[in-house]
Amino acid sequence: MVRVGVQADLPEELLEFFPKNGIELVRLPKDLREAIKVEFWVLPFNRVEAEGQMPFVQGVKVMQSPMAGVDWVLPWRRDGMTLCDGRGIHDVSTSEWVMTAILASLKWLPVYVKGQEERRWIGDSKLRNPFVSEGTHTRGRYRVLSEELWGRTVLIVGYGSIGAATEEKLKVFGVKNVIRVARSARTEPVEVHAIGELDALLPQADVVVLLLPLTAETQGMFGRERLERLKKGALLINAARGPIVVTDDLVAVLEEGKIRAAVDVTDPEPLPEGHPLWSAPNCLITPHIAGLTPNFMERGFGFIGKQIERYLKGEPLENVVGEAGY
Repeated sequence: MVRVGVQADLPEELLEFFPKNGIELVRLPKDLREAIKVEFWVLPFNRVEAEGQMPFVQGVKVMQSPMAGVDWVLPWRRDGMTLCDGRGIHDVSTSEWVMTAILASLKWLPVYVKGQEERRWIGDSKLRNPFVSEGTHTRGRYRVLSEELWGRTVLIVGYGSIGAATEEKLKVFGVKNVIRVARSARTEPVEVHAIGELDALLPQADVVVLLLPLTAETQGMFGRERLERLKKGALLINAARGPIVVTDDLVAVLEEGKIRAAVDVTDPEPLPEGHPLWSAPNCLITPHIAGLTPNFMERGFGFIGKQIERYLKGEPLENVVGEAGY
């Protein structure tokens, strides 16, 4: 009998995805303060809750995260323990967020939402889009603020399953060119450039989408020097991890009007009240919710249930995290 640890308040309907035989379910309270043994631990979605339980959950042979990013879990990995991530679970929800962020930014939706809140009709206002030529700012009495994704070049940095799902959606909108970057180059099933080519590729992109894991190599990867390689008006999308971008440098280039951004993750996180990123121009911020939908939960626990079945049968587990942290 394999003891499977789950968060205490996990809904019963999600447990329906687990095997009916061969496991003993152990519900772990949020305020766990005494040692408890489980063999297969399904981490809570809440990082603070999980980190509070880490010192007390013992005997773990498999640690299964429902999240794609496991950088914060790595310090707790022990010899003989297999760590698995949630790669693939977030493909639909996160790629949809990426598309939403791109379109909302290009269509100036934050500006129009603000106008609605102020009950102000912006169509014939004096606003201008600094990233389009002056001659295109009027069509009759209306100001031209929004732009099209059609015909653009999009650079995806960190081309895994979420990147592939994003590319599928980009094609529907008539994107001219998708450039893919990953840790190492490959040509099958599509051409992917090595990370060493990134600096040469950045100036080509109208939109840069960050989907890479947080590691020692990627922390601070997008600082001032690299951000300035982006063409004027380029849109930076961060759906990866906040520390991959140097926040102070991002604020600086935004305030200088060089680029624009849409971020679901920040550094620090949560972003403190009064932080300059909140008021930086042409920046859309959401509070790390890109992957969270009801369907994601069902998809995630469907995968975790199959992982437990594999473990019971002695079969190889999927999404095993390597020494590099992904």
